[in-house]
Amino acid sequence: MKEPEKSFVRLRSMVVPLLRDNVDTDQIIPARFLKVTHRSSLGPAAFADWRRDPAFVLEQERYDGAQILLTGENFGCGSSREHAAWALRGAGFRAVIATSFGDIFRQNALKNALLPVELTPSQHEELLAEAVGQDGVVDVERPASGTPLVEIDLERLVVTMPSGRDLPFDVDPFSRYCLLGGVDQLDYLLSFSKEIANYEVDHG
Repeated sequence: MKEPEKSFVRLRSMVVPLLRDNVDTDQIIPARFLKVTHRSSLGPAAFADWRRDPAFVLEQERYDGAQILLTGENFGCGSSREHAAWALRGAGFRAVIATSFGDIFRQNALKNALLPVELTPSQHEELLAEAVGQDGVVDVERPASGTPLVEIDLERLVVTMPSGRDLPFDVDPFSRYCLLGGVDQLDYLLSFSKEIANYEVDHG
């Protein structure tokens, strides 16, 4: 099975509004799904327990193909399982926008080319109103083709709302470098193989 793309420069997509706070990693990927042979196979199990409800947002066809998840406060709290990031990537998401993240989830996400974008509460409200609807009420009758699109630009470190207004965000410089270049920490170290070999020769 093909590995998900590692690089992230710019993404334009509709957003999926999962308007809940304190979404923990067991809700993102229940523990019974953790025994897998390949990480990308976790995608269909993302939010498995909530998907039993046909009204759950990810069960709405209008959001098929969306790559940005818009959620609330303290997303990814709970256990440290890296499978949560794998499940979201397997489900097609490239970015999660929230007002805060669990620290370990944030690191796991960045290592798996899933961009966590943290906005202030006021920025979050603005984005929610433009990209989803006033007060977060989803218009289920509006076709996906009419859904406003949001752009995340990692080079400029901004989220561009449908109106064109930019909302700045921050990512630690090393993670940003790796995402822009499509490399992980091991790839980064291996890029210095020649220098490491020369050092070993000189100091062996």
